[in-house]
Amino acid sequence: MMQPSCAAPDPNPRKPEIPTPPGACECHSHVFGPVARFPFGDQRSYTPPEAPLEKYLALHDSLGIDRGVLVQGSAYGTDNSAMLEALKQAPHRLRGVAVVDNSFSIAELNRMLDSGVRGARFNHLLKDGKPIFKGGVGIDDFLTMHAPLADLGWHLQLWIHCRDLPEIWPRLDGCRTQIVIDHMGRIDATKGIPYPGFDFLVRLLAEGKVWVKLSGIYRGTDNWPGYPEARPFHEALVNANPDQCVWGLDWPHSALDATMPNDGTLLDLFNEWTPDADVRRRILVDNPVLLYGI
Repeated sequence: MMQPSCAAPDPNPRKPEIPTPPGACECHSHVFGPVARFPFGDQRSYTPPEAPLEKYLALHDSLGIDRGVLVQGSAYGTDNSAMLEALKQAPHRLRGVAVVDNSFSIAELNRMLDSGVRGARFNHLLKDGKPIFKGGVGIDDFLTMHAPLADLGWHLQLWIHCRDLPEIWPRLDGCRTQIVIDHMGRIDATKGIPYPGFDFLVRLLAEGKVWVKLSGIYRGTDNWPGYPEARPFHEALVNANPDQCVWGLDWPHSALDATMPNDGTLLDLFNEWTPDADVRRRILVDNPVLLYGI
């Protein structure tokens, strides 16, 4: 079965209108390729464009971003080689979030820790009770290995619709790992607030029980380029607890069935929607230090 090919990211990111603070960290992107060296997994739902480390770092340089967090994309499954090689090439600039299952040994996990991995991503993004994306690892694996992950100091990064969070939360509450929710709970911003499960997510964030990535706003609405429907969700999360929010681009925007965003515009929108300069600095600079040790 042929996996659909994804469009390439916009090659001309706009320069942000507000200067990015020194030490800023972009906390959610992927590297793909070179494919000749790092081929994609057979069990995948999409074929991303080549998005090597050099292009990623050049994007950061153009936006004034000093540091980054690479997240293992599902097109590679549990083969984290491309991400680990990128961490090796820029160890003082990057950290990683891997995809692992309970077949990984403690020694393997420790080697990944030494390489700069600080979390593991698990996928509970479902449709009709089944995973939307192939190549991910489900929450059951996390529950069998959360103790060794906690011992490593890793966090759980969870790819989940917030509508499903109340049901799954009793299985997660009490785990010793910190929990990071991907892409603002993968909301459909066109539905507006109140939105199923979003108030629950906001409450968990306000109570300090989860972190949230302020990213993927264009996945909840295709109202390009301003995505105004997503703003109330962003503001609700920041107002709930800005000290446990981080921000990311989700570059190169793979598996996107919508208009390709411009990365400079995404940074401009974060700045516009987060008008307090001190809060922006905490989200961009201080919070990633606490979560990723970068």
